[in-house]
Amino acid sequence: MEDAPRHLPVLLAEVLELLAVKPGGSWVDGTLGLGGHAEAVLERSSPDGRLLGLDRDPAALALARTRLARFGDRLRTEHADFRALPELLKHDAPDGILLDLGVSSMQLDDPTRGFSFRADGPIDMRLDPTRGEPASELVNRLNEFDLADLIYRFGEEHRSRRIARAIVSARPLNSTTALAEVVRRAAGRPRRGIDNATLTFQALRIATNGELDELGATLEQLAHRLAPGGRLAVIAFHSLEDRVVKHTFRALAARGFSLLTRKPVVASAEEERANPRARSAKLRVLRRDPAMDALGEAA
Repeated sequence: MEDAPRHLPVLLAEVLELLAVKPGGSWVDGTLGLGGHAEAVLERSSPDGRLLGLDRDPAALALARTRLARFGDRLRTEHADFRALPELLKHDAPDGILLDLGVSSMQLDDPTRGFSFRADGPIDMRLDPTRGEPASELVNRLNEFDLADLIYRFGEEHRSRRIARAIVSARPLNSTTALAEVVRRAAGRPRRGIDNATLTFQALRIATNGELDELGATLEQLAHRLAPGGRLAVIAFHSLEDRVVKHTFRALAARGFSLLTRKPVVASAEEERANPRARSAKLRVLRRDPAMDALGEAA
C-alpha cells in the first residue's frame, strides 16, 4: 500500500490510553482515514474486539480497507459522514468512539483534491468528491458580502472584506494557485508566520464540507450512545471545531458525564518533529459513567 508509510496517526498513544482500549469490546472510528488509529485499536482489542469505521472519502476508505483486511470480519466499514453514526449505532452501545476531524496528508498532498495551494489544482476541497458542489462554486457564485462573511466566520480572517472584494474582481477563478495569489495580494503582509492564503482556504473547505454543521448535536447524541463507562475521543485541528467540542463536553459533564481531559491533550515535541501536522491537534475525551445508568434505573 503505497500511501501507508506516509500516514502517521496523530496522538496515537494518547488515544489508545484515554479510550481505554482493551481486548474484546465494540469500537468506532468515525473518521477512518487511512486506518492508522483503527489498526492500533483492532490490534489492542484482539482477539475478538470489533470496530466500525466510517469515512466520507471513498479513496481513503478503499486504502483503509486494504490496510485492515487482515482483521477480517472484526472490521465493518461504511462510506458515510460521522454524523450518520447516531442512526447507525441506535442498536449498539460502543465502548469507545474516536473522531479525528482533520484533513489527511493524503488529501492535502493530492493537487487534484484542491485542499492545498502548494501545487496547482482545481478548487474542489470536497472530502467526498462524489457528493455536493466544489469550493469553486462558492468562490465564483457568492456575492462580495456573503463571501466576506464566510471567510471571516470560518477562517477568522480579519481581512475578509478586502480579500472577498479582490476575489470577486478576479473572477472567474478555477485553480488553487490563482486563488491563493489573489488572496495574498489582497491581504498584504503575512501575519503570524503563516501564508496569507491559509485562513481563506480553511474557510472555504469548512463551508464546502459543512464541517461545523450539527457537530455539537452529533457529539451529544454519540455520548448517549456509549456503553456504561464508554468513552468519546475527539481530535480537532482548528479553534472553531475545538471550541464546539469543548463547550459540548463541558455541558455534558454538567449532566453526569466525566470530562477526562480538563485541558486538551496536545502532541509532544518529539511527535511534532516527526509529524508537523500534529502541531495543531487537540484531543478531548469524555466518559459515560456507569452511575448514570444506575441512577436512571433507580428513578
